[in-house]
Amino acid sequence: MAASEEEVKLFRIRKNILEMLSDRGYVVADEELSMDFKQFRDKFGESFKREDLLINKYKRDNPSDQIYVFFPNDPKVGASHIKRYAERMKQDSVFKAIVVVQQISSFAKKGIQDQSFAQKFRVEIFQEAELVVNISKHMLVPPHQVLSDNEKKALLERYHLKETQLPRIQLDDPVARYHGLQRGQVVKIIRPSDTAGRYITYRYVV
Repeated sequence: MAASEEEVKLFRIRKNILEMLSDRGYVVADEELSMDFKQFRDKFGESFKREDLLINKYKRDNPSDQIYVFFPNDPKVGASHIKRYAERMKQDSVFKAIVVVQQISSFAKKGIQDQSFAQKFRVEIFQEAELVVNISKHMLVPPHQVLSDNEKKALLERYHLKETQLPRIQLDDPVARYHGLQRGQVVKIIRPSDTAGRYITYRYVV
């Protein structure tokens, strides 16, 4: 049976999500990252549902720090979907999630942003269309590295700076979203330089 455009799209999205999680420091097996479309079909079958693509990973340096990636079947995600995912997260003691949607209701968005919800869970929303291509591999996007708290402190002390004096990157910047950056973090950006070989800058997430 010939592959449908939908199957190929979902294969690419799942592969890019796995690459994104690996870049964020989650454990992703090499065979998952290198999986081709035939292997994807063998694993999920020819008539899989989006929800079958569920992903659960943990951080390399902290196995208790886990994340779920949910792929809702329904074309539009509502507040009831988010509630159901939150219940599962609470049950499994997983407090971070990515939800890959075709569309999402304003009620669902508000629910995720609600302070009482956000204090318990961190849920990121990505449109499927945003994940068909891995933006971090684009030739115009230089490597970004998130500094640890200690690295950030050392940087500020070395240059006698306050964090707010650093150039900024917006929280909703596509690259910031790819890396799952949060306000207050600092990211190191490595650009090629004709004279120095490479040029390093830092951005403060706002």
